[in-house]
Amino acid sequence: MERNNQDYKAAFGDIPGTLVFTAERARKGYWLNQFCMSLMKPENRKRWLANEQDYLRDWKITAEQKAALLARDYNQLLALGGNIYYLAKVFSTDGLSFVQAVSTMTGMTVEDYQAMMAAGGRSPDGVRSIKEGK
Repeated sequence: MERNNQDYKAAFGDIPGTLVFTAERARKGYWLNQFCMSLMKPENRKRWLANEQDYLRDWKITAEQKAALLARDYNQLLALGGNIYYLAKVFSTDGLSFVQAVSTMTGMTVEDYQAMMAAGGRSPDGVRSIKEGK
């Protein structure tokens, strides 16, 4: 059975609350993710923490990506091509755990997010398709 690649990839966008890290998203976020990886080096973390605006001038990221970074809007950063594993360098530099940072993406408190995950994660019931509303 032949598969239409565009239809296949479009189906990923129909999953509520999910951004699949596609090749297109990887290209879009290349420099954003390179910036994040720069925070692996202590001297770069020090520069970032001293003056975020100044440090971002060294990177070919878009104005939207820059604004989302400064606001620590992780959902927007994902939409702009960020990869959660690279973004972890940002929140780790801020002293946040993965659980603390990800809970901000859900609108839940850290405690509520931890309890949900300990209970097995989000319920599979509910909206499964944006397009179909079910």
